[in-house]
Amino acid sequence: MSQFFYIHPENPQERLIKQSVDIIKKGGVVIYPTDSGYALGCMMDNKQGLDKICHIRKITKKHNFTLACRDLSEIATFARVDNQAYRALKNNTPGAYTFIFKSTKDLPKRLMNPSKRTIGIRIPDNVIALALLEALGEPLMSTSLILPGSESTEFDPEDIRDKLENQVDLILNGGYLGESPTTVIDFSDDNVVIVREGAGDLTPFQ
Repeated sequence: MSQFFYIHPENPQERLIKQSVDIIKKGGVVIYPTDSGYALGCMMDNKQGLDKICHIRKITKKHNFTLACRDLSEIATFARVDNQAYRALKNNTPGAYTFIFKSTKDLPKRLMNPSKRTIGIRIPDNVIALALLEALGEPLMSTSLILPGSESTEFDPEDIRDKLENQVDLILNGGYLGESPTTVIDFSDDNVVIVREGAGDLTPFQ
């Protein structure tokens, strides 16, 4: 059975954030709030955690995984970002966007898309998520919590607890959230491609 922490959405309790990081660093899989519903996450080097996330979502290793980052300073290590893309990130993060880039050699191969060698980058506009990432000190391997048969992200933490408390190690209750997933923008080729319209405003990319 998972831990279930009630986290204040505007002033996250430092003690609970620290306990959350300890669980994640020990190999735990976490469900945490973002600005586009709840997400699943684990450490980048946690192979078993990645397998567990794939099992929960019924996805394969060919899925486009995302690194949730605390700020722009962490991105260049794992993604190849040119000046145009960097300006787009700077102007639209934190926000409900996932940006796809070609990965660098420092990214573990199991996290990159095997055919395109890409990775998603995300800086969520959510106080709890940013506090968690700041305390963790590195990006969190992440994917939206979209359960099999659904097209929207899970938004009710109590409902999530009923469905998944025996499949994850930690659930952070940050209250009810929006159901729309992120807007996905692909910067991995010469032409910028809007892959999915979601919670993030498309205007800056049209």
